[in-house]
Amino acid sequence: MSEKSNPCQSCGACCANFRVSFYWAEADDGGGAIPSQFTEKVNDWTRCMRGTWSNSPRCVALQGEVGHSVACGIYAARPSACREVEAGSAQCHKARAAHGLAVLRDDAVAVNEPQPLLTG
Repeated sequence: MSEKSNPCQSCGACCANFRVSFYWAEADDGGGAIPSQFTEKVNDWTRCMRGTWSNSPRCVALQGEVGHSVACGIYAARPSACREVEAGSAQCHKARAAHGLAVLRDDAVAVNEPQPLLTG
């Protein structure tokens, strides 16, 4: 997949702007795939990705520099919340604006696998 078809690979703003919350059992110690050492407890039913529940959120799995070249260190095992965000969505625009990045143009967003949905 090229950078043009997946603008998230040169962005990462969502991963450094929102709390990434999900049902606790998505972690490997609950039967899921997310490495539990990458998570922290929010309450009895919810966890979040470590680093995203702070005043300056940045997911522990985010590799690279926001706005340049980035990747998810646990992409294949990422939370359901991350699988639901779409490039060019309202959340995407909010996160990009928070990092001083331009809004994605429609022609920059190709149909691809949904990107991280984050809470915050």
